[in-house]
Amino acid sequence: MADTTEQDAKPVTEVTATDAPTDAKAALAARMARFKSLQAAKESGRKATEREVRDAEDRSERLAKLSKLADAQTKASYKLLKTDDPDFERKRNWDYTVEESESWDKRLAKKTRARDNNAFADYRGEANKVYKRQIGQMSKVDLAAYAEEKATKLQRQVQAGLLQLVETDAGEIYTVDSLGRVNTAVEEEYSHDHKPSKEAIDRLVGDIEKSEKARLEARRKRGIRDEQDQGDITYINQKNKQFNDKLGRFYNRYTTEIRESFERGTAI
Repeated sequence: MADTTEQDAKPVTEVTATDAPTDAKAALAARMARFKSLQAAKESGRKATEREVRDAEDRSERLAKLSKLADAQTKASYKLLKTDDPDFERKRNWDYTVEESESWDKRLAKKTRARDNNAFADYRGEANKVYKRQIGQMSKVDLAAYAEEKATKLQRQVQAGLLQLVETDAGEIYTVDSLGRVNTAVEEEYSHDHKPSKEAIDRLVGDIEKSEKARLEARRKRGIRDEQDQGDITYINQKNKQFNDKLGRFYNRYTTEIRESFERGTAI
């Protein structure tokens, strides 16, 4: 029985000394194969990306050329029609209504006035132009927010006794003030708790920054220095000023004494 147990325990496989290097070489070969496959995938992806970029550029160039050719063809056909038929403009205007024609004439006249009035005349006219431009750039009124704010104010004044709530036989409810006005809020003194919305504040800040940027740009075009520019003028334009500032950041610590000596007249 003991001999049988010993015989059963003998078939355990022993690792020889030559198996370990073989396993290491196989693992290294597997890693190299994996690395080469990753390199091949990376290269194929790069080529595919470059091919897609080239195709997109070619497509955009073709579209631009087609658009340019279409515009040239339209202009050429217009010139030919205008040359062949002296009444071409008059006949083409038959397709427009009187209202459209008058609106177009007003638009052209407005553009002409704006172009002629572009030069600076006086500060009042300049302020008027800025005012009109800002009015035109105003966003549309948020009617929903206005109605909600008005309803809240009416409800608060009803609770305060400033307005009287009336209900008709048909079930309609409205407010009446002491003067008989319907759904009209009573004028109140300005309260310090009024707070504008974040969108309104951001819009105001953007307008201020835009106007300040335009003012500084106009000053630079006129050759006027900014308030922060102190000392002598050592530049001929804005680009030259930026270049001089860049040189100063690197070399001022070396040339300060030389410049001061030149200014004192003590340099040799």
